[in-house]
Amino acid sequence: MANRREIEREVLGAIAELSACRLSTGELFRALHALLAGPLGFDGGCWHGTDPVTGFPTSTVADGLDPGRFEEAVHLEMFSDDSTNFTAIRAAGHRVQTLHRATGGRPETSVRYRELLRSCGYGDELRINFDHGGGRWASAAFMRGHARGRFGPAELRLAERITTPIGAALRNAHLVTLRRARTDGSVRAGHPPAVAILDAQGRLRSADAGARELIRRMAEPISHACAAPTGFLTVACQAARNAGTSEVRVCTPDGQWFALYASPLDGGGGEGGGGGGEVAVLISPASPLHRLPVAILAHGLSPRERQVALHAVRGSSTKDIATLLHLTVPTVQQHVTAILDKTGVRNRRELVALLTADHLPTLGLPPST
Repeated sequence: MANRREIEREVLGAIAELSACRLSTGELFRALHALLAGPLGFDGGCWHGTDPVTGFPTSTVADGLDPGRFEEAVHLEMFSDDSTNFTAIRAAGHRVQTLHRATGGRPETSVRYRELLRSCGYGDELRINFDHGGGRWASAAFMRGHARGRFGPAELRLAERITTPIGAALRNAHLVTLRRARTDGSVRAGHPPAVAILDAQGRLRSADAGARELIRRMAEPISHACAAPTGFLTVACQAARNAGTSEVRVCTPDGQWFALYASPLDGGGGEGGGGGGEVAVLISPASPLHRLPVAILAHGLSPRERQVALHAVRGSSTKDIATLLHLTVPTVQQHVTAILDKTGVRNRRELVALLTADHLPTLGLPPST
C-alpha cells in the first residue's frame, strides 16, 4: 500500500498532467474531483469558479450533494459571518481550513454546520481557496460523513500542497476557454442588455429573453425550473446584504464575459441585510474595463508586470511609466519585454488588443507554471 508521501507525489503528478491537457474550467473541476476523492477522503463536494478579481462564486460543479439546498448554501455563504466562509478563510490568512479547526473543535458554533451540514449527515468539511498569481480562480468544499471522522493532518497537508498547482491550472483554463471561443466560432457580438428578477430566496422570479438565453448558456445543473445560476445568485445576495448595488464578472462556458449588476428593489434587502426583498440583476457584455484585470491576471504576470501592463494599455510611454512607478527606463523596457513574451504578442498595439478583446485572439498559451 502506498504511503502518504507516495500518494502526494502521485496526486501532484496527475495534476500536472491535467494542467498540460489544457481543459476548460468545468472539465478540470470534474477531473480534479475524481482524482482527489480517494486521497482526501470526502463523501461529497462542490467546486466554484470565481470572479478572479473579487473571488465571488460565479459557477458551480457539485457531486454527492443535495441540489435542492443550493440556494440555502449560497445564502449562508453570503449572509452569515461564519468562520468557515471562503472570505473569512482568506481574511484569516489561510488557503485551507476545516470546520473542526476553524471552530476549535466545536462545530456546533458554526451556523453552516447547525443549519446545513449536520442535517445533511456531514461531520466535517474541508475548504480550499485556489488563489494564484494575484487571481482568485476557484474555491472548493469537501464534506465527510460522521462515520469517517474529521479531516486529519495528512489530508490538510495534501490540501495545502495542491493549492498552488491547481490554482495555476485554473488560471490557464481561463485562457483555454477564451481561445476555444475564437477558434470554434462561438464568439457572439452585440448581445443587448438583459434583466432578471430574483426573489428573497434567490429563485428566479422573472427574466426577459436575453437573460434566459444567458442562463441556458451558463449550462449549470439546476434542481428546479426557478433556479438561478451561481453568478446571478451571488451578485443578488451581495446586493441584498449591502442594501445597495453589487457587480460581478461571469464567463460563459463558450468563453464570453458578462458583467452582472444587482440592486434591491423597493428600497433594500430587508432588515439587517437579510435579503428580504426582490433583487433586479442587469446583464450586459463585459466592457474592456471589466475584462482588463482578468486578462492581466490570466497571463501570469508578476505584480510589477501587471502595473506596467496596465499603464501601457492606458497609453503611457516607457518614460511616463518609469516616472509613475519610480523605475528606470531600462527596467521598464525589461518588464515590457517580459510581458510581450508571456502574452505571446509582438508589440504594445497587439498587447492592448489582446488584453481588452471580448475573446482572446488565437495565440499560443503560456506554459503551465
